[in-house]
Amino acid sequence: MRRTGLTLGVIAGLFSIVLWIILVFYNPYTASSSKVVAVNTFFMLFLPACLAIVSSIMNKKYLMLAAFIWSLPISLYLMLTPGIFSWFIASCITYFICFLLMFFSKSKREIT
Repeated sequence: MRRTGLTLGVIAGLFSIVLWIILVFYNPYTASSSKVVAVNTFFMLFLPACLAIVSSIMNKKYLMLAAFIWSLPISLYLMLTPGIFSWFIASCITYFICFLLMFFSKSKREIT
């Protein structure tokens, strides 16, 4: 289960980063991107994705929970929009699933 949590966390973080790049630089729904939108989404989507990747690699379950809580408000907002950006909620939910996998996985030291 630990390896599954690690893999899912890295994939969800990378998926969120790719979606953020599309949102900021290649947004098919607007003609130009705003610096305010780029900065806000950088702090609310990109940084939690980086935190999720780091917490997966370091196996730090509470950092994964922090990434989930941090990205949840804007992910819920984007879930209600039409288009591909509603997929941000999928990576956010995956952060929580990874937290649960990390939380309930037993290491060899805890079993003995």
